[in-house]
Amino acid sequence: MFYLVGPTASGKSALALKLAEVVCGEIINADAFQLYRELPITSAQPSAADLAAVPHHLYGALSVTETVDAQKYHDLVQPVVREVLSRGKWPIIVGGSGLYIKALTHGLAPLPPTDLALRERLLAETTAEERRGRLLELDPEAELNVPLANDRYVTRALEICLLTGEPQSRLRRQWEGRAEPQFTGVLFHQPRERLLERIATRTQAMLRGGMIEEIAALTQTSIGTNAQKAIGVPQVRDYIAGKASLLATEEAIVIATRRYAKRQMTWFRREKGFQTICPEGDSSDTVLVQQTLALFPCLLQPPPSVPSLSI
Repeated sequence: MFYLVGPTASGKSALALKLAEVVCGEIINADAFQLYRELPITSAQPSAADLAAVPHHLYGALSVTETVDAQKYHDLVQPVVREVLSRGKWPIIVGGSGLYIKALTHGLAPLPPTDLALRERLLAETTAEERRGRLLELDPEAELNVPLANDRYVTRALEICLLTGEPQSRLRRQWEGRAEPQFTGVLFHQPRERLLERIATRTQAMLRGGMIEEIAALTQTSIGTNAQKAIGVPQVRDYIAGKASLLATEEAIVIATRRYAKRQMTWFRREKGFQTICPEGDSSDTVLVQQTLALFPCLLQPPPSVPSLSI
């Protein structure tokens, strides 16, 4: 597999499309929210034209009612990868959901699966602050391996502690003591000011292009806990409820997206297996593909897990 990762709004989807055309690859989604079919605008899924240009997989594959974790994502991807490889094509994993991508690059720690009853009870009976405090009581070292500002990760870590009776940091540390895995991929990002401009421009286009109507079509009871956290969903719901103006809503989405992009870059920079590409000036996708192929000439050959075929 080949990985193309990076922050939201960086342009990695466009680069992946061009790369797939050149190397005869197929694109597999690794964005947590682009999995949901009811959120094509909100999650910035590829356009119909892009989807038709090369095969894309796991975009809009699930209902917003479904909850997904790294294990479920891992299980969804495996048969798709095998199918792509059976055709002699490169599976190009594209996205910004670090935990999902790490489930593929590093495998999964021997942790208990999500307990939906426990998860629902935690969400119903405690606040995010209480869950964070409870996690740190049970596992003081959690601050070293859990992004405490992200309630989704905090809740999952707390769930592991409660299910196993052990600090989740200890379990993860035992697993991470293995040899560093080998994988091939690019961390693609933009210079900071350009990324901020791209985020602002995209947010405005999404709001004008149907994002509000898309979210209005969802009811509170029909959307799962994962999809509720998609950037844009809570902000637009406040707008629909009359709690915020359109301008304030746009600003809130931009700020949330900037913070998310920063967290993504922090995550991916810790991963040693990615080569970094940051375009200078207005580099075209063609130039960026050439840079990628210069780093990874193996992409011009069939993937190694299938018999040698002519591409």
